[in-house]
Amino acid sequence: MSKKAIRVLLSVSRMTAADLLARSEAVYAGLNLNPAYPNPPIAMPAFRTAIDNYSAAIAAALDGGAKAITQRNAVGETLRNMLRQLAHHVEVNCNADMTIFMSSGFQPVTKARAQTERVSESIRKIVPGPNSGQLLVVLVAILNALSYELRWASVSSGGALGAWTNQLVAGIRPPTSVVGLTPGTTYVFQARAFTRSGLTDWSDSVTRICS
Repeated sequence: MSKKAIRVLLSVSRMTAADLLARSEAVYAGLNLNPAYPNPPIAMPAFRTAIDNYSAAIAAALDGGAKAITQRNAVGETLRNMLRQLAHHVEVNCNADMTIFMSSGFQPVTKARAQTERVSESIRKIVPGPNSGQLLVVLVAILNALSYELRWASVSSGGALGAWTNQLVAGIRPPTSVVGLTPGTTYVFQARAFTRSGLTDWSDSVTRICS
């Protein structure tokens, strides 16, 4: 019996600028020098350049200028087209092997993913705050949790993490306000819970660009 084909969860046309950049970074990290995909349709140096150009375009558009926003959207469309081509390449060349597929940095279409809105097991969503340099983080309620801890760090264009900043969170409501961030900078977030049994593990990382 042949294996069932694995499809990429893409939806790039509906992605926010932050999500598009984060997905592109993940795919670059997965496909660059990956022996399972030796001949991608987009050369990785060109893909890296497109990602960096988009990151710069996002930062330039923060002042709301029409020309900068038009440029950001144009560069973003170039990146979306690259992701579409790479996604098709991965679907065809992963040989319906989930391990090979996941090494690409893409996420598969799954029923479980379609049924949930949370972006990780401990973080439901991260949205821009009312002020520049602010993000609002909504945590997922954990059974028997006494309180929570949130941490974040900046991510350089090369993927290097800065120092972690930690913040104790009493509960999941209201959303946790993270302030003092640098607009146009990418940040990675993780969360964990304090329970009577001790600390849970840190959640998977969630990446967002601060506006």
